[in-house]
Amino acid sequence: MKKFTKFIIILIIILTVEFIFIYINHTKNTSTLKSNIKGYQPKKPIVILVDITTHTLNVFQENNLLKSYPIASGKPSTPSPIGTWSIISKGTWGEGFGGRWMGFNVPWGKYGIHGTIYPNSIGWNSSKGCIRMKNKDVAELYKITPHGTKVIIYGGPYGNFGEYLRPIRPGMRGSDVFEVQKLLKEKSYYKGNPDGIYGEGMKSIIHKFQKDNKISITNTINTSFYKKLGVELDD
Repeated sequence: MKKFTKFIIILIIILTVEFIFIYINHTKNTSTLKSNIKGYQPKKPIVILVDITTHTLNVFQENNLLKSYPIASGKPSTPSPIGTWSIISKGTWGEGFGGRWMGFNVPWGKYGIHGTIYPNSIGWNSSKGCIRMKNKDVAELYKITPHGTKVIIYGGPYGNFGEYLRPIRPGMRGSDVFEVQKLLKEKSYYKGNPDGIYGEGMKSIIHKFQKDNKISITNTINTSFYKKLGVELDD
C-alpha cells in the first residue's frame, strides 16, 4: 500500500511539473503575438506583401492594411526572390541582422527578412537579396509573424522577371532563372526540378535549345534566347 501511495505522489508531481511547462510555453507563444499595431487580431493570419519597386513592406490581415514599413531589397546583381513564399524559420540572430531573422522557403538560397546595422541602406536596392528593415520595425513585425506566414514579393509587372529581362549568365540565380527553367521544362529541355540556379549542368540545355532554334551558341541567356522561348515583355 505504501509503495502504491508513493507511486501516486510521484505521478502527481510529474503531472504538475508537465502542466507548469505546458503553461509556460503557452504563455510564451501567446505573448510573442502581442502587438501594439492598431487593428491587429492575434488569432487571425497575416499576409506580408513586399513591393521592391517602391521599397515598402505591407502587412495585411483579412484584406485590411495594418501597417507599412520602408525596406531595402536586393541589388540588380543579387536580386530579391520574386514570388510567393512562406516563413519557414525564425531566430534572434546577431547584431548584423538586427537581432531578428525570418527565413523564406526559396530553393536557390538563404533569403529572409531581417534588421541591419546599415539603416541608411533602407529605401535602396542595396542587399544581397534579403529584405532589410529598420531594427525597431523588424522587431515589431517578428512578434506577429508565425511560421507558415505567406510572403509575396512583387518586383514589377512581368511576374518572375520583375521589371526587365536581364542577361543571365552561369553562376547567376534568381526568380528569372527559375522561370526560364520552368519554361524549358515545359518544352521538354529541362529534365530536373527548377531550382533557380544557373549551374554547370544547365549550359548543355541552353546550348541544345539555341542549336535547335538556330540562334548563336553562347552561355548567356539573352534577348534572342528569350524571344525563341516565347518571353517578350510588352512596353
